[in-house]
Amino acid sequence: MIQLVFSDAQYWEDFLPLTYTRPIAEMRVGSLTFRERWEKLLGFSESFYYTEKYLQDKYPEPKALESLLIVPNFLPSEKLLQQIKDLQFGEALVYQHELVAARVNLENFNIGQIEKMTDVEDEDLVIFKKPWDLFTYNDKAIRFDFDLLTKGRKSQEISTTNFINGSKEEIFIEEGVEMEFVFLNTKKGPIYIGKDAEIQQGVMLAGPLAIGEHAVMKMGAKIYGATTFGPYAKICGEVSNVVIFGYSSKGHDGYLGNSVLGEWCNLGAGTCTSNLKNNYALVKMWSYKDKSFIDTGLQFCGSVMGDHVKTAINTTINTGTTIGVAANIFQSGFAPHLVENFSWGGRNDSPKFQLERAYETAKTMMARRSIDLTQEDKEILKFIDQKF
Repeated sequence: MIQLVFSDAQYWEDFLPLTYTRPIAEMRVGSLTFRERWEKLLGFSESFYYTEKYLQDKYPEPKALESLLIVPNFLPSEKLLQQIKDLQFGEALVYQHELVAARVNLENFNIGQIEKMTDVEDEDLVIFKKPWDLFTYNDKAIRFDFDLLTKGRKSQEISTTNFINGSKEEIFIEEGVEMEFVFLNTKKGPIYIGKDAEIQQGVMLAGPLAIGEHAVMKMGAKIYGATTFGPYAKICGEVSNVVIFGYSSKGHDGYLGNSVLGEWCNLGAGTCTSNLKNNYALVKMWSYKDKSFIDTGLQFCGSVMGDHVKTAINTTINTGTTIGVAANIFQSGFAPHLVENFSWGGRNDSPKFQLERAYETAKTMMARRSIDLTQEDKEILKFIDQKF
């Protein structure tokens, strides 16, 4: 028996604040989370995590068994995928001096167990190393997942009330989708719409685009690729090159571009995110790992929001802004480029959002999607509040 295990050892800190509440494998890009993608690629129905101790109650640790250990945050080529499948016990694959996969026994595991390391010579390997890589390389991820999810399958029929500009074959609709009088443009990439999603009249969709199950695109929404909406997302206004993990709402007008949002966020009506500096300079963003602002190398870069973020109506978010877990932004003017976890107001001198009230807010919002705030969820939020 061999188990699939995802390792956070190398990159977990690089993806904060998104990974404060989850392992890397539970982040979403393209149509799938990294875990979902690897399970499909490798034929596993269950997987385990090597991650931070405070996350392990919710995300189970592996057993002391022979394991296929994967660093999950990359898209494998066909050649590399076959190399991973062919790994023998004691062998590992290395890309640019970083471990990407190994077959080992996790009982008292150490690097000395690896008897053979093979360098991966793959110039086309797409690897995600920072939060902004999720929207930067989302085009590639959407295309990768579109092929993975639709190969050998037939899309549901598209109603004749919809207008298609481009190839109909580049649109795949799962069962239960409601979609009438919608504009779909596949000139720049495919469009995938998940089970039971609702696309209301007048919505304009431009690929590459992935819409998760039960997501709602509200009337008149304008969506540019490459964009991902996870399950139960609710979207309106203008959105461009964004990744939303799921269960978050941007239910009103306002612009959101070149950004990543975690789960259970809610953007108040008129919330706008700048994604371009007035002088067109490259954008810097906060790195929790480096404890400083670092160059992204990007001219277009909006915001990165951890889970449970809330913004008031007409909130203005500056270019290159990082917003921590459970932050509430409601004070006037631009928020600072770093909003701390549990900020109550969104300013550098704002008090902290009381933990019990944060629980109440999260519980109420999650109940609207028939999901419980578990004790494990509370303990994770408590740890973040006390330690970070």
